[in-house]
Amino acid sequence: MSSGQLVDTSGALRRFLALLRKEMRQMVRDRSNLAVGLLLPIGLILLFGYGLSFDVEHAPVAVVLEDRSPTARMVAESLDGSRYLAPVRVASMAEAHALMRAGKVDGIVRIPVDFSRRFNAGEGRVQLLLNGVDSTSAATVEGYVAGAVATQAQKQSDRSGNDAPLAGSVEVVQRMWFNEAGESRWYLVPGLIVLVLTLIGALLTSLLIAREWERGTLESLFVTPVRPLEIVLAKIAPYLLVGAVDLAMCLLAAHFLFHVPMRGSLALVVASSMLYLTVSLLLGLFLSGAMRNQFHAGQMASLVSFMPALMLSGFVFDLRNVPLVIQVVSQLLPATHFMVLIRTLFLAGDHWPTILRSTVVLSLYAVALVFAARATVRKTLE
Repeated sequence: MSSGQLVDTSGALRRFLALLRKEMRQMVRDRSNLAVGLLLPIGLILLFGYGLSFDVEHAPVAVVLEDRSPTARMVAESLDGSRYLAPVRVASMAEAHALMRAGKVDGIVRIPVDFSRRFNAGEGRVQLLLNGVDSTSAATVEGYVAGAVATQAQKQSDRSGNDAPLAGSVEVVQRMWFNEAGESRWYLVPGLIVLVLTLIGALLTSLLIAREWERGTLESLFVTPVRPLEIVLAKIAPYLLVGAVDLAMCLLAAHFLFHVPMRGSLALVVASSMLYLTVSLLLGLFLSGAMRNQFHAGQMASLVSFMPALMLSGFVFDLRNVPLVIQVVSQLLPATHFMVLIRTLFLAGDHWPTILRSTVVLSLYAVALVFAARATVRKTLE
């Protein structure tokens, strides 16, 4: 490396550290902004963790028909008649397990090979495996499957003219995957991490550049050797620390307050969360530079980050049951991809196809937003 390159690198480092000290002092002096960054997550953790639960209506289920008798086929067809279920016929339990692990079905209905014989004896059994990542949806699926099977059993009994009380003699034996305790908090708390990082990231940085444009302090930087990329990195660095503290509070609350298991790697949870936090910070910074007005930037940050993350990321609604246009819009949101990733890491473990897909998408957003934010602080007074 030449001496000129060394000088340029050391000069860039000095400029960045000077900017970083300035931003740290500014962050510490702005007590209200700092309070929002540290106290608001505590309120959100308590509010959403203790106060929310959701009901879900529709859910796909895999149907494994091991008994080919007419009685077993009629019970399987009873699931087709429910508008609350979307049965998917599969050839084997191995195929059904693969669909469940990939999150493509919310349950598995297995009609065993001896079902018709047991049914005729008044003790038919249907096995139901439930995806407990969303415990409310799992309970709903259980109720729908049990109701459909009991209704078909009653019809079959009426057709046969048998006086034995076969209706209700078909027992649905259920077992929960990923959420054995059936706790809705196991589903809500990982989603809460998404909301906290979205709100803190976009809201805090949405005011930074706009405030300096309003005060005229950003213009003074244009006469210095400081480069736009250095300004962007220096502005998000302090808030990465604030976000890291918020993330630590969320993880501690998930473990000690709500007893949510973490079946995936803690390192992956932290790394993916910090990646998403970076995306949120850069989005807020870009809006701040583009709006150049604190009020407008704050409003825009809420409209394009927190509200969509709350309503369209899968935190409130099962996205498979919303109109196609909404599904397309939701896939454009970074929060949607992080919501899938963080819930998978918490409740299902290290499912690498999901991890890689979501990480790549978030990384692309981060790169694009770095260039977008850099463009808003280019050295021009126009």
